[in-house]
Amino acid sequence: MNKPFVLACTLAIAVAGCAKSTDTSTTTTVASPGAAAAGSKTIGVSLQNLEAPFYQDMAAGMKSEGAKFGYTVNVVDAARDSAKQQSQVEDFISQKVSAVVLTPYDSHAIGGAIVEANKVGIPVFTADIANASKDGKVVSHIASDNVQGGAQAGKLMCAGLPGHAGTIAIIDEPEVTSVLDRVKGFKQAIAACPGVTIVADIDGGGERAKAYSSMEDIMQSHKDLKGVFGINDDSALGAVKAIAAAGKQGQIVVVGYDANPEARTAIGNGTMYGDAIQHPDQIGAKTVDAIHDYFNGKTPPPAIAVAVGVYTKADAGK
Repeated sequence: MNKPFVLACTLAIAVAGCAKSTDTSTTTTVASPGAAAAGSKTIGVSLQNLEAPFYQDMAAGMKSEGAKFGYTVNVVDAARDSAKQQSQVEDFISQKVSAVVLTPYDSHAIGGAIVEANKVGIPVFTADIANASKDGKVVSHIASDNVQGGAQAGKLMCAGLPGHAGTIAIIDEPEVTSVLDRVKGFKQAIAACPGVTIVADIDGGGERAKAYSSMEDIMQSHKDLKGVFGINDDSALGAVKAIAAAGKQGQIVVVGYDANPEARTAIGNGTMYGDAIQHPDQIGAKTVDAIHDYFNGKTPPPAIAVAVGVYTKADAGK
């Protein structure tokens, strides 16, 4: 910001506030009367995969909430690359941002980047995916209650299986902490559903193409499979495609997680049974709220949970 603009803002705030905005696809800068009290602060956000609708919604929630406080929210895409995410944190440090938010691509490898931010006094927050390494200090982790969400998915599976019985599989992504939690909750719910047996738990990488291949392998090994849980909607939709290609549509119950628009369509037309539904916009907003509290001398809780619901065909027409 140049000196004439600073002077103009100073004069204007005394009357009615001053605003300056930057309109790009990844950065939102909005000043408002509240910005004068909040001060000029930038939040650097590195999300693991901005191609995913879930993370697009989370970014939108952060930007919208940041605008209320006059914060600049700079969102960048790690594109499922740990080295790139490390470099993005280094860039944030060079830019002297006021806070960093991470959704780690690799929960175990992110610790080094967090340590670097800690060294220069920049507070670090995680959203959706936690830091699973022993290195680095995170102020607060904001995420869906994934154990509860996994349990919701397990209950859906039990309800969807004919006779509430049969063999089922999980298309997993075990290197991600949030997925570990949702699979834990799913298994707990399935344990309370007599007659249902988990016969396979395979890493699908959270990607549709890999999930398609994983589902092909599962069906080859388990001819009488009755259900599959995809740990996100790309996993579930990859399974749906493999099931259709094998001519087994309608024979295998598919439950996913997230309820993105494509999954909702699949649920509406019956190719998926249902989804645990997260609220990524709320995760984004609550993350910025926690940062705002921190900026104002408050201590946010170390973990902030956002409840997970369910989405079924009954919801498709609403």
